Amino acid sequence: MKVVLVSAVALIDVDGRVLLAQRPAGKSMAGLWEFPGGKVEQGETPEVALIRELEEELGINTWASCLAPLTFASHSYDEFHLLMPLFACRKWEGTPTSREAQALKWVRVNDMRNYPMPAADLPLIPILRDWL
Repeated sequence: MKVVLVSAVALIDVDGRVLLAQRPAGKSMAGLWEFPGGKVEQGETPEVALIRELEEELGINTWASCLAPLTFASHSYDEFHLLMPLFACRKWEGTPTSREAQALKWVRVNDMRNYPMPAADLPLIPILRDWL
């Protein structure tokens, strides 16, 4: 089975809320809410991929020094196995803005269960809740 490496981030605002992005129509798992991020390309570290994805998807800039490794997901889907490090980030430049037609929402961790998420993301919620 093919292993896909995806890097994701819990962007945490000053009120302790976390940014979720809704997968747009036409993408796999459309309509589900997820942590921002994306695939790690050949030659990239998870941190470099995340910095690139945040700039492309949300128009914000951050630095590797501001990405704290928090936990990871390891989940088998039908077509591939997902390995996804989740970083926590409290410092960035700019205001997160949707650049790829995805809806964005700042959510309290205790309210995340109200947002349908991919199966791989669900086990990350209690870890994030305990950490915050």
